[in-house]
Amino acid sequence: MKQLHIKVLVGLFLAAGVLAWAGARLWDALGTLPGVPLAAPIVLALIAAVLAATALSLRSRLNAQRAREPGAKGVDPLVAARAVVFGQASALVASLVSGLYGGVGAFLLSTGMDVEPRRDQAIYAGFAVLTGAAVVVAAIFLERVCKLPEDDDETGTGGTSPA
Repeated sequence: MKQLHIKVLVGLFLAAGVLAWAGARLWDALGTLPGVPLAAPIVLALIAAVLAATALSLRSRLNAQRAREPGAKGVDPLVAARAVVFGQASALVASLVSGLYGGVGAFLLSTGMDVEPRRDQAIYAGFAVLTGAAVVVAAIFLERVCKLPEDDDETGTGGTSPA
């Protein structure tokens, strides 16, 4: 399984943000702009909390297993792999969603904040970007927790097979 790369997540965020900003400009020129739901940052915060709780739980179980504590409950490798896949998928989707809300929020900030509904929408979009970043941080933490320790073998390849 490949690791998440910050460059990919940032690129996805920026591309989605630019497209959302351009789309918001076009949509606003044609009529009313669709709103940013209040539930967006709430859902992203819940996903970040689930990812962080999973990472902390797996970390404590893995530490107990590595220390060979009596009665330590081990971690099934398939459970760890599923958690990593969940984290990676969440990080990719959160980058995309954060970019979309970031682009809409940037458009709303650039058009003026004198109208209260637009101000509220910009605030919701800002919170969605922040909670999306929290999802990415929690997913990267989960991925680091589930990473296997490097193997020290005679070839010095770190456990990878030669090409």
